[in-house]
This record gives sequence, structure tokens and C-alpha cells, in this order.
Amino acid sequence: MSLQKELLKRRTFGIISHPDAGKTTLTEKLLLFGGAIQEAGAVKNNKIKKGATSDFMEIERQRGISVATSVLAFYYKDKKINILDTPGHKDFAEDTFRTLTAVDSVIVVIDVAKGVEEQTEKLVEVCRMRQIPMIVFINKLDREGKDAFDLLDEVEQKLGLHVSLMSFPIGMGYDFKGIYNIWEKNINLFSGDPKKNIEDTIAFDNIDSPELEKIIGARQAGLLRDNLELIDGVYPSFDRQAYLNGTQQPVFFGSALNNFGVRELLDCFIEIAPSPRPKKAEERLVEPSESQMTGFVFKIHANMDPKHRDRLAFIKIVSGTFERNKPYLHVRQDKKMKFSSPNAFFAEKKEIIDISYPGDIVGIHDTGNFKIGDTLTENEVLHYKGIPSFSPEHFRYINNADPLKSKQLFKGIDQLMDEGVAQLFTLELNGRKVIGTVGALQYEVIQYRLQHEYGASCTYEPFPVYKACWVEATDPKNPEFKEFLRIKQKFMAKDKKNQLVFLADSAFSLQMTIEKYPSVKLHFTSEWDE
Repeated sequence: MSLQKELLKRRTFGIISHPDAGKTTLTEKLLLFGGAIQEAGAVKNNKIKKGATSDFMEIERQRGISVATSVLAFYYKDKKINILDTPGHKDFAEDTFRTLTAVDSVIVVIDVAKGVEEQTEKLVEVCRMRQIPMIVFINKLDREGKDAFDLLDEVEQKLGLHVSLMSFPIGMGYDFKGIYNIWEKNINLFSGDPKKNIEDTIAFDNIDSPELEKIIGARQAGLLRDNLELIDGVYPSFDRQAYLNGTQQPVFFGSALNNFGVRELLDCFIEIAPSPRPKKAEERLVEPSESQMTGFVFKIHANMDPKHRDRLAFIKIVSGTFERNKPYLHVRQDKKMKFSSPNAFFAEKKEIIDISYPGDIVGIHDTGNFKIGDTLTENEVLHYKGIPSFSPEHFRYINNADPLKSKQLFKGIDQLMDEGVAQLFTLELNGRKVIGTVGALQYEVIQYRLQHEYGASCTYEPFPVYKACWVEATDPKNPEFKEFLRIKQKFMAKDKKNQLVFLADSAFSLQMTIEKYPSVKLHFTSEWDE
């Protein structure tokens, strides 16, 4: 019974958005309302007044952006909440895509002035493909922004969502008076004081009551009544099953910086959001209520504490209970392992725990045994799917700038690549190392971390490659395949898993190769059996 009880308590979700929509600020405020922290740090104008709890890497504090997913756990109203705060910047999208394999639901943050932006579209597309339940939070209402109905149209058209309104703003920007909470039937008045943790909330069952004029003024009262009538006529009322199926998305309005609308979001979230969901393995569908423990590695982080050179594998528990010092099967290596100090997270703070349940994220000290996508079970051989490497968009040779530190450089590159920060390709012709990334900013992060965490220096040289394609040879003895390898030898490389990769130098040469060697299959992700 206790496993079932713990399951119902768990809520594991990710927060996604375009950079600067206020994602990290919302994370902070959720922690504040959850009583997990006493004071929120503001990530603003790239000057960190007080480091945000979820941005704990030095480079994040300097740049004012999130560059790695962080895990934060806290209790609120007897529910255990696990937040995965993801990077919004497109150069770190791969980390975010991988994190989305570990969440049971998502909160999408949208800036009221900028509306739906490019990165939000890409991330929501991934959530829609995976049918992840989504809640939309429209942020920064205290600033001048788009009309609420125009924004909702944009959300429906650009993101392909079907929205149901849980709250609605009374005015906006300079005229912002507060929010009518459709879900709880009350009015939340805005004071504009970011130091106030909780705003004044007035229960309001009857929207036609003349009391409304006294509270928000005649003009706003008339406008609110008209808007609510329009909402009734146009938008469907909330249907929890449709939300859980990923076919309806509830929408909240608020201002995370001013702690406004955040409590409403959190209170509704813990009621409606799903507890841990079943997950598909290659072999079968795994239910969270099964007694046997299964879990998978969705992230690896080297040097969470640079003083101790520790490397942590983040494991999402899918089913059963994960217990300290109990032997589990590492499926890829086919060997049993025990973990004496599994950690639960609060950003960079960690505590050792004895037992974890489905939905929880556990950190395991790793000496190099784990790779992203690895599965842990009690005995069963299972492989969880859907954590591929994507074809990078930028490629550079990496050179050692300090020959005396080559050992440190190779160790650093090895560990950072295991994290999935970027991908390493070794050219077959001359053994030179090429780093491929999704975004150019990654090169700065790698250089910075190699220097500050490993004491190694590197330089880069341009390497003109259009796309990395993983090669699937249906028959390696086929003369056509042999000819392909001979003609294209200077473009052939191996990735870190020793898979063969073709580095096409242009779209034209890629097209010609596909036409000339039809029996050689080329893939843009490292997993092509999906």
C-alpha cells in the first residue's frame, strides 16, 4: 500500500520556455511558496543580484542564463514536487530534450509582451509528440503586453494547443489590477510589491455582485464580466482527462517576479497534474506501481562540486522503490552494482537518502560506469528508449593549448561529452578530434569548464561540416558500402559509442551521397530504431 500512497504524492515536471520568459524566476517563486527557500534570487539583466537557486554553475551566474538542467525537490501540501528547470537558450536544447524524457508533465512559460517564440514552439512540439500534459503560464502581466485573447489565439495557432482558461487578467501593464481565478472563483488583487509573498485574495462566487465595482472599479468590472462571458462561449471548460491525455492545456496568467498568480498555479497544479506515468521500454510498457525497481539515466553532470571532482548520474525512477545499498543490474554492462550514497537534490545541495519512489530523481556518484540512456533494474533486461543524440549544427577541431596538460584535457573532454554537453567525433583518417554542438555558445561553456574544472586549455579551428549522419550498414561486405567508405574516407569518423558517422561537408554532397549509395542508410540521430 505504501508504494501506491507515495506514487499519488509525486509530481515530477519540467519548466520550459524561450530564454528570458521568466522560467528560472518562476522556479524560484514555486520554491518560495513551497517554503523550500526563504528569499528568491533574481536573474535579471545578466547581473545576478543573488544567484538564483537553480543556476548554480559559475558560468550561469556570470551570463545570467541557465546552461544545465537542475533538479529541485520540495514538499507542498503533503505532495512531493520534483522540478526540473531546463535551459531556455537554444544552444542547450539537447539537454532540455533529454530532460523531457524524465518528466510526467510540463509548465510552458510565455512572455506576455513577446508571445510565442521560436524555442517554445520547438519544445512544445516535442511535448506534443510525447503526449506530455502541459499547463501554460502567461508571465509578466505587470508589463505592457499583447491583448489576452490575441495571446490565446497565438498559443492555439502557433503551438497547436487547445486551451482552457483557469484564470484571467483584470487589466494589463500599468492598468493591471489583478486576476480573476476561474478555477477557485476568487479575485486576487495586485499590489505590485515583490516583497509580499502572498497577495490579498477575495472569494467571489457571484461575478454579477455590485461588490465587484467597489473592489476593481466600474470600468474594469464591466470589462471583466464581458470577458468572462466571452470565455464561457468560446473556450471549453477544464477537463482533467483531456489535460492528462495531452489534448487540452489549462492556462494561467501571472507575474512570477511579483509573486503574482504563482500560488494559484501551484495549488491547481498539485490537484490536477499527473502522478508518475507508465514508460515504454523497448521490451514492454512499465507501470510505476510494479514492485520491481526500474530507472534510467537522463543526465550526467561532472563536477557538481569542483573541489571533489564528483560526477553524478541523474536517474529517474520509473517503477518500484530504489533502495540504498541494494544491488541493481546495470543492463548495458550486465553487472550488478550497489550505491552507498544516493542523493536527492535541492539545486546544488544534496542529501543522502535511503529510499526513493517512482517520479523521484536520484543522483548516483559515478566513476565512469554510466552513459545517458542507461537502464537500471532489479534483474529484468529492459532498455528505455528515446534519448538519442541529435545531429550537431556546428563543428570545430579541438586542439590542446597546453601540451603539459594533455591528460587533464582528455579527461575533461571525455567527461563533458558523457554529460551530453556536445558530441565528440574522431576522424578515421588522422585521429583528429572534432567537437559538434547544437549551438555555438556550447564552445564557450566547454572552454570555460575545461579551464576551471580540469585546469586544461584548448583552442578551436573551424571544420566545415554541414551535417553529421550516423551510418547504418545493412551489409558491411557489400561492394557498394566498401566503395562508400573508400571514396568518403576523409569524411568518416567514429562517435564516442564507436558508431560510424559520415560528416557531410554540404547539403549538395549529402544529397549526392544518398543517391549514389542507396544501400547505405544515413540517420540524423544516433537512435534510428524508433
